[in-house]
Amino acid sequence: MMQAQSDIFLGWSTFNGRHYYGRQLRDMKFSVDVEELEPVRFRAYVQVCGATLARAHARTSDPAQISGYLGNNDTFDQAIADFAEVYADQAERDHAALLSAIKDGRVQAQVGV
Repeated sequence: MMQAQSDIFLGWSTFNGRHYYGRQLRDMKFSVDVEELEPVRFRAYVQVCGATLARAHARTSDPAQISGYLGNNDTFDQAIADFAEVYADQAERDHAALLSAIKDGRVQAQVGV
């Protein structure tokens, strides 16, 4: 269910306005050395990773089953909104703690890049 195509080695994507069609010859994984990417390329890489993950997860179940499970009220919508707010608050606390650790010298970081 996680595959976008029936052939598990076949896929397609759009990147920077261009369409790409790809096929793996064998089941191998690769990654990019993100520490070497300049900011523009890093953002593009993160967008591709996020889109790929979202697309895979969007295909993992039957829409009719999900709709039936969620029902007709806004309970799920409210739960997602509540989670998003709590998650955002935690992310802000984590960021503040990181900045504090950098300022105190407990964490080394290059800032202003």
